Amino acid sequence: MTQRRGFLAALGSLPILGLNMGWAQAATSGTPPMMGMMNMGVAASVKLAAVDALAAGAALSDLVKLANTSSQPGLFRAALTAAPVNVPLLAGAPTQFWAYNGSLPGPLIEVMEGDTVEILFENRLPQATTVHWHGLPVPPDQDGNPHDAVEPGGKRLYRFTLPPGSAGTYWYHPHPHLTTPEQVYRGLAGAFIVRAMADPLQDIPERLLVISDLKLGQDGRIAPNDANDEMNGREGQFALVNAQRQPLLQFDRGGRERWRIWNASSARYLRLTLPGTALTLVGTDGGLLERPVTGLTEVLLGPAERAEVIVDASGNKGRGELVATPYNRGKMGMVPAEQALSLMSVDFGKVAGGSLKPLPAILRRIDDLGRPMSKKRVVFSENMSMTGGKHSMQFLVNGQSFDMKRIDLVSKINQVELWEIVNESDMDHPFHIHGTQFQVIEREVDGKVAPASYRAWHDTVNLKSGETVRLKMVQHFKGIRMFHCHILEHEGAGMMGQLQVV
Repeated sequence: MTQRRGFLAALGSLPILGLNMGWAQAATSGTPPMMGMMNMGVAASVKLAAVDALAAGAALSDLVKLANTSSQPGLFRAALTAAPVNVPLLAGAPTQFWAYNGSLPGPLIEVMEGDTVEILFENRLPQATTVHWHGLPVPPDQDGNPHDAVEPGGKRLYRFTLPPGSAGTYWYHPHPHLTTPEQVYRGLAGAFIVRAMADPLQDIPERLLVISDLKLGQDGRIAPNDANDEMNGREGQFALVNAQRQPLLQFDRGGRERWRIWNASSARYLRLTLPGTALTLVGTDGGLLERPVTGLTEVLLGPAERAEVIVDASGNKGRGELVATPYNRGKMGMVPAEQALSLMSVDFGKVAGGSLKPLPAILRRIDDLGRPMSKKRVVFSENMSMTGGKHSMQFLVNGQSFDMKRIDLVSKINQVELWEIVNESDMDHPFHIHGTQFQVIEREVDGKVAPASYRAWHDTVNLKSGETVRLKMVQHFKGIRMFHCHILEHEGAGMMGQLQVV
């Protein structure tokens, strides 16, 4: 075993940038990485398409909605199919993606808290897959975890009821054993909104922004992962908003919008800025905050995180740019320096002047979960070695690589727990747990503890290298829950564990 970074300068690599969500090829690519020990030999070089090869500047598209076929109040019933789809991107052969209902991103599912959801899913892919309802409070047997794969040609009915208080900004994506990274970067992901019965911000015009990226070869095919992708997490040269490159958003005439933003990337961190514009954070993964957080100049979203942001632009004129500014997450190997990336143009030219009505001081009540009855500790780490002249790398949880047959932790149903998540690795890792939302209590770095600056519901939280995050959570269903790093290549290479709720 060597020092973690010592050998990495010797790894050749391709310049890389973004990631997933838009589309996919019908043929599977290669062999999934081995669980636990990942071979870091450099993949065959693939020439990537130029960063301006995709058209830019079209009007921002709205998300396609999944139609509700039920006429019964409180019941949302629909069908969802995962299948290959061809899209003409570059001259010559079309690019083949995998998509839900032929839509990129997948169709928006929009329901009310309290609704019962019935989704008949059909798998027309050449691989087994699942549909994971990321962040939603659903029973384990409906959560699309790796134990419940739908084989090619198979069907599965997902059915769950969303309780009062579950309003928030969620999403859905595959979660099969070993092949999740490939299925997501080939295009399988979609937005899921649970709306509140009483929403204090319902009168503000709303935008839905699903941010992802695409790694595309010159031949129009989705490029396979290279060694840097497997080590750092896949990023592609195209950053997309609603599956479009640098679209144009015409801002509302009233001068204020509510943006729901999804980071649907496998590994890209989004340090979002909109220069010259006031930003107010009003919601996280699990819905609205207690109080708005005003005066922000940036919002950071790790992979899988979501946010609701109020954009006030009554003083803006002309055009602005939504930019992902550089964020150092500790990438390893021979990687290019981070660069600012323009995601979307915003036209403020039709915004009317004048003052805006103040936002509500209180958005909703979020009670502290109370005194924990037990404690859990989860440690993320990585190990590197050179065996037989080959570089290898492990991504671990509590010193172990994921094993489908092993239960790592046990919790009691409806019991408040304090979880201590520790990042002992050299790069950032976003922690995600299935089936519940949690409250971040505090963060610790170098012995210095800082309480959370606001109370909110999350299902994903980022940890910097050397950082400890403490959070409270409750699991309300018996069964097996997954917890893992949401850099999908790390999850697929072993950075995942299983919680048994009894």
